[in-house]
Amino acid sequence: MAQRKIVWQSKTILLLIVPFASAYTLLQARWWANQMPAVAIWTLGLSLLLGIIVLWLRAATPAAAFTGVVITASLIFSTVTVPYQPWHTALIPTLGVSLLAYIATRFGRMKKEKLGTAEKRRGREASQIAANLGIAMLVSNDFFQSALANTGLASRLAAAPGIFFVAALAALAEAAADTVSSEIGQVLGGRPRMITTMRSADPGTDGAISLAGTLAGIAAAALIAASGAWAVGGGVPAFSIACAAAVFGLLFDSLLGATFEPRGSLNNDAVNFLSTAAASAFALGILAILPPIGVR
Repeated sequence: MAQRKIVWQSKTILLLIVPFASAYTLLQARWWANQMPAVAIWTLGLSLLLGIIVLWLRAATPAAAFTGVVITASLIFSTVTVPYQPWHTALIPTLGVSLLAYIATRFGRMKKEKLGTAEKRRGREASQIAANLGIAMLVSNDFFQSALANTGLASRLAAAPGIFFVAALAALAEAAADTVSSEIGQVLGGRPRMITTMRSADPGTDGAISLAGTLAGIAAAALIAASGAWAVGGGVPAFSIACAAAVFGLLFDSLLGATFEPRGSLNNDAVNFLSTAAASAFALGILAILPPIGVR
């Protein structure tokens, strides 16, 4: 029964993210092809190139690479400004997440293989990509922003929809922080401790944290937050909010991993998806309280 629930959760995330990202990418590609062809060509071309590189490196399965391509394209289309410059879109932080994940998963691989925690040789699955990047894609999307703008929480944010990207950036930063902290923590820092009880645990145990892994995760979050604030705008306020929200999401991830995942109530994809959602919600809460910040 638990195994069925775990599979069901991963499939639900895929069904929620991939069709929406694919449809949005196709609609945006068609619109930009008529209005400004260079935007469509560069966005689709760079997204496809990233997918090809990921496949060449064997960092993901073909289905996962496709998932990454449509989500990346959707994120880029959602952050396009005129005059168009690909490096001033969500491409940069998304690329950063992929690069950090690739480096972190291969760091100390021999030790991870001995521990039995190493990632599969064929790379990440499609559900993992959707769980890590899906919330960022949804939050940065025009349709999501329009729906959220009708709620009381986002009423004062509607006048500056560009700052919704800060919430998306928080999700990207949390995804990078979670991967890096987990992968580095298994190799460095000795035996981790459970976030709920502080009792010693084996490396790779759900909900177990280490000082080295946590610091590495915070550094990864800061790097992605900085790259996104530079690429799309927002400066120090955007960086600070996204970074703080990512750290909150990282700790929330560990809490879910220590409580719900061992029971079979949530699988790893669901934990990652909810943790990036928590990071975005945290950022949106801060944005709703503070004065508006400038984002392109």
